[in-house]
Amino acid sequence: MITVVGEALIDLISAESGTYRSAPGGAPANTAVALARLGVESSLLARISTDRFGRQLRAYLGSRGVSTRDLVTAEQSTTLAIATLDETGHASYDFYVRDTADWQWRPEELPDPIADDVLALHTGSLAMAMPPGAAVLEEWVARQRGRTVISYDPNIRPALAGSPAEARERVERQVALADVVKVSDEDVRWLFEHDADADPTDLLLETARSWLRRGPVLVAVTCGGERTLVVVRGREDRPLSVVPEPVEVVDSVGAGDAFCAGLLDAFGQAKALGPGGRDRLAALTDAQLTVCVEHAHRVAAHTCRRVGADPGELDFAPLEF
Repeated sequence: MITVVGEALIDLISAESGTYRSAPGGAPANTAVALARLGVESSLLARISTDRFGRQLRAYLGSRGVSTRDLVTAEQSTTLAIATLDETGHASYDFYVRDTADWQWRPEELPDPIADDVLALHTGSLAMAMPPGAAVLEEWVARQRGRTVISYDPNIRPALAGSPAEARERVERQVALADVVKVSDEDVRWLFEHDADADPTDLLLETARSWLRRGPVLVAVTCGGERTLVVVRGREDRPLSVVPEPVEVVDSVGAGDAFCAGLLDAFGQAKALGPGGRDRLAALTDAQLTVCVEHAHRVAAHTCRRVGADPGELDFAPLEF
């Protein structure tokens, strides 16, 4: 079982006609669904409203094969995200988040300790940033260290992140809780206020190495369709660069979340999750890591070819290491 903790919200996605269509979303929910689509047992630990959108979310997760055992029933309303797509299919977001269900965590709502069957705990995104619940989740994740592999994707939403300096302090504190970090080049550029026209390679590698010193054993930096950089503790001077196959993008909603799912699925197939997984992750060879990242690229590409974050049916052959 891989447990994903965070938000489940409704995306309202703009159409050319000026109308919007509603779709279940939220980065953690997207990752849990993509894992289930890959045939991985997954659960979502999220607060779900009793309103109409909450009922839609609960039904959607169950229909996609995500275990609902960890869902918490909440009286607050469902969070809404307004997604606008540009001509390349890239999404930008506006949010309706005031006092909504996803951010109102109480310690007694969280399983502590996490169940013994959980091979990895994946978190990040808005639930780890939005008060008051973010502090509760952060303390809870810290208590799960050593019990399972912890994966983290900051998944910055600038409109809700405060200043880059404020977000950077929070993200680097949470990075220290993780064994594996996935971060986009866009997030790193924003966090460190990097010139958008300058080559970010040095910044990306410096950030990955700095974060490794804080606690993780592996940092993967995704650079859209260009490449993914992977830096591993003990091999900081030998970063791995993996270039994905070209893909015709319909929309990019959920691509990074699908990448996370593909990477965790690959690590599971490599027997690098569960108790002691941290050491096994650090021991993966460059060839094995390349297989893992290529798998994550394929899952993300599958999502990019479709409208929405649900990758649909996925039927990949078992990975060979």
